[in-house]
Amino acid sequence: MINSIHERIDAVRSKLPDSVRLIAVSKTVTSEVIRSAYDAGIRDFGENRIQEAINKQTELQDLTDITWHFIGHLQSNKAKKAIQHFHWIHAVDNLKLAQRLNHLAAELGVSPLVCLQVKLLADPSKSGWHIPQLLTDLPALDLCKNLQIQGLMTIPPLGLNDIEILDVFNHTRELETKIQSQNWSHIQMKHLSMGMSRDYHLAIQAGATMIRLGTILFGERST
Repeated sequence: MINSIHERIDAVRSKLPDSVRLIAVSKTVTSEVIRSAYDAGIRDFGENRIQEAINKQTELQDLTDITWHFIGHLQSNKAKKAIQHFHWIHAVDNLKLAQRLNHLAAELGVSPLVCLQVKLLADPSKSGWHIPQLLTDLPALDLCKNLQIQGLMTIPPLGLNDIEILDVFNHTRELETKIQSQNWSHIQMKHLSMGMSRDYHLAIQAGATMIRLGTILFGERST
């Protein structure tokens, strides 16, 4: 198992540009497997369940240079724990959640790194801003000075072909460029978090700076 993980990680990393940050999606895998990935050079890990992640963080607390990314849908009642236990939150998907995180960040004296999740195509299984609503909400988001808004995150709907997926990624990059050109005070567009095991090569082609890979590194999982 260890050799297999190392080999998979090495195979992927050898193809990545230096500008792309690899986040290993470690949901459902054990702390021992995460430790193996760490030994292979991974320092960024993505989780989507708060308590599962906290348990792993406790077991891996000797690995002090891990950066933890929350990559799942974040419920408002779990926002505080997310801020306390994660460096990055990739799926801030509405203004109310952003404002809640901003309020909690002020209380806790922290400044979490976040991405705004956008939904460019209709997809009932995904959360996120549609473009018109995001553009409307930007002034209010710019007032969330306790958040470090770093860029956009997107997940294309299932069932698209490569051309359609690439189109989603390219439009996300164009949206990022448009927002960046408006020179907001507290909104930065430094990162594009997009691309998973099945489509990360297309995301990189479109300008992704962070990719979230699970299956290609750890194999198929039951959940």
